[in-house]
Amino acid sequence: MACPLEQAMALMVTTFHKYSAKEGDKYKLSKAELKELLNKELPEIWLFLNPQKYFAEFKRLMMDLDHNKDSEVDFKEYVCFLACITMGFNEFFKDDPSKQHRRK
Repeated sequence: MACPLEQAMALMVTTFHKYSAKEGDKYKLSKAELKELLNKELPEIWLFLNPQKYFAEFKRLMMDLDHNKDSEVDFKEYVCFLACITMGFNEFFKDDPSKQHRRK
């Protein structure tokens, strides 16, 4: 059985391909695919972005992620996004361990 970190890496890959295969290039996320991925797989972050109220913020996020400016998010851009979100979580939790989710 794979270790938890290996499982997490596999989940990142399979999640990307679950959404990227829905339309167009099966190795890239369109704007609609990215919205669906965020909504279903990262709902707390999606709510934080509040796409209805902050459509411009989502548009900026898409532009920031799209390093090669092809209007889609490839796997490398997706992984960079997840790394940035993870670094943000680390900053949030490192000064106050009580904020971390505890296992029962």
